Amino acid sequence: QVQLVESGGGLVQAGGSLRLSCAASGRTFSSYTMGWFRQAPGKEREFVAAISWSGGSTHSADSVLGRFTISRDNANNRVYLQMNSLKPEDTAVYYCAANLWGSTSETIGDYNSWGQGTQVTVSS
Repeated sequence: QVQLVESGGGLVQAGGSLRLSCAASGRTFSSYTMGWFRQAPGKEREFVAAISWSGGSTHSADSVLGRFTISRDNANNRVYLQMNSLKPEDTAVYYCAANLWGSTSETIGDYNSWGQGTQVTVSS
């Protein structure tokens, strides 16, 4: 399995931007579809965005469409989430996840490796 470590979270004002990064271990990173999920206090973990193993296909939740962009760098085993026009309701712990040879699924159970998460707080 691939090991995942997120970074880039923090406190930002509404309307601001953050870029999350997820570093993956292992030499098979390009075999994994990668996803970002988030979990707000008292709420279920939810899908944010996913990108195929080649980077040629992406899928985003309606709530972030047009504001968040997922990308990946297979040469450096990293996946990114650029978050613009942040809103207070985007406040959550953001998790990176890996899905071996999978589709850009929204389903948590399809992902078999998870990072420990990075906190994003958006103030109003």
